[in-house]
This record gives sequence, C-alpha cells and structure tokens, in this order.
Amino acid sequence: MSGIYSERHTLEKTESASETANEPVKKGDTAEVKESVAVNKMRTEFAALAVNEAFARAAAAAFFSRLDPTVEELTEIKTAVSEAVSNAVIHGYQGGSADKTVVMECEYENSGIIKIAVSDCGVGIKDVEEARRPLFTTGDAEERSGMGFTVMESFMDRVAVESEEGKGTRVTLIKSLDISYYGV
Repeated sequence: MSGIYSERHTLEKTESASETANEPVKKGDTAEVKESVAVNKMRTEFAALAVNEAFARAAAAAFFSRLDPTVEELTEIKTAVSEAVSNAVIHGYQGGSADKTVVMECEYENSGIIKIAVSDCGVGIKDVEEARRPLFTTGDAEERSGMGFTVMESFMDRVAVESEEGKGTRVTLIKSLDISYYGV
C-alpha cells in the first residue's frame, strides 16, 4: 500500500487545509504543502490482540511526549490510536489473533506535524467511504457503535484510509501540534 504516508511532503495547517481537514487524503492531493523534514520516527509490531491497544496508546504517547504536547493533544492522539488499533484487531482480523500482527509507525517533523500509521494484513474494507460513515459497523451492532472513524476524524487534522479486500488496511492519522519548541 502506498500513499500520503510515504510521501516526503506534509500538509501545512492553513485555513484552506483546515476547511477540509476530515476529508480523505489522496495521492497527489493539491492542498497547500510545504517541505518538511522527518525528525524522528519509530515502528513497532505487536500481536493483533485487544489487550495490545493499551500498549499502542502508551507507545504513541511516549514517542510524541518529546514534543511536549498539551494534555488535550495527548488525549486526542491516544484516543485516535486506540480506535485505529481496535479497528485493525476487531474488523481487520475479525476479533484478533496472537499469530497476526498490527504495525504502528509514528513520525514527527520539524514543522510540528505528527503522523501515525496503523496497518494490518487482514480482510480489508470493501467500501471505505461507507465504513467512514457514522454508525456504520461490520461487527455486532449491539457491541459496536460504528463511530471509530468518526472519532479519529474528530481528533486528527487528516485521516487517510487505504484498503484492499483480502490484503489489509492502513489508516494514517495526521495532526499538527501546537508546539512551542521547534528545535525538535
């Protein structure tokens, strides 16, 4: 899977970009961009088990703590990561499995933009646009609210979803932190 995460350009938070902040990012997006340099990145893999959602939240929070985010920003990051990992385990791997893997990649740039990509090699999403609709779920409607993507979109500036049936899904979360220290 390729896409916005592998590109070396990032979206600058501008009025025009914030107006469309929750629209899917597509390769070749023509929103205003500026050159930005990755300062630090990490990649971790873990078993596709629901208990590892807490690990993913903590790992992302620890990684981005160097940027000194506000408590609100850190909570938003952790919540979005939680939703992305839960979707991979519950929907991608249909309940999870110790022999399946979820990959989380985190990166921050000198501009204060953070990126988090959560990937699985599960069943994939048949219709991404339908899956992003509030209250849509492929799980048990009594156990699942269908609000995962909506929650991610409310806390991030951009959410990109790449998926192919039978091959898996990659959710990329992008957020511009209001950092006061730019010497990262």
